[in-house]
Amino acid sequence: MAHILVVDDEVNIRKVVREYAEFEGYEVTEAENGMAAVKLCLENDYDLIIMDVMMPRLDGYSACKEIHKTKKIPVIMLSARSEEYDKLFGFEIGVDDYVVKPFSPKELMARVKVVLKRSAYVPEPEVQERFSFEGLEVDIPGREVYVNGEKASMTPKEYDLLFYLVKNKNIALSRDKLLEEVWGYDFFGDDRTVDTHIKMLRNSLGEYRKFIVTLRGMGYKFECAQ
Repeated sequence: MAHILVVDDEVNIRKVVREYAEFEGYEVTEAENGMAAVKLCLENDYDLIIMDVMMPRLDGYSACKEIHKTKKIPVIMLSARSEEYDKLFGFEIGVDDYVVKPFSPKELMARVKVVLKRSAYVPEPEVQERFSFEGLEVDIPGREVYVNGEKASMTPKEYDLLFYLVKNKNIALSRDKLLEEVWGYDFFGDDRTVDTHIKMLRNSLGEYRKFIVTLRGMGYKFECAQ
């Protein structure tokens, strides 16, 4: 069950939003101004905040900025003003949606569902960052490479180059692509830099140099059966 914080200095608006939100199955907490909302967010976790812009003590925009310093809670802002610059300002400070008063409670609940769905946590697929190719072991998080059980000693750029090749194994990579991704857009040099580092990397890998395949006239590929 999602927990919603409703922040508005008008009791009737809080009451209406609460009734519709609870009917939809949400848990609701109320706050009468921005200062109270900031305090509640420091002490509790909420899945969504519905907050008025114009309130005493601390306005909605300021409250939103304060809350987002510590917690990334999605916010639907309520306002009697519909000027474009107000909405743009709201989006710039991290507001997820903007509803103009007077509003339809049913429409507000529809927007609540959309924002909650959009902000729901979806775990990212696990990314493999440790690889083994015969006697070659590549530990990307630890920035370590082992050749037949012995730790290889390589330059920082050799590590970067190998890690990029391995993460994109069996994909043909042009010299320009390698320059762009490993050295960066602002690198001042030419593709011979790639060839030189590939030669150094192959020397460091010994017999496992075989995995780095030259693509004539194009670039390189880390080629393996996996």
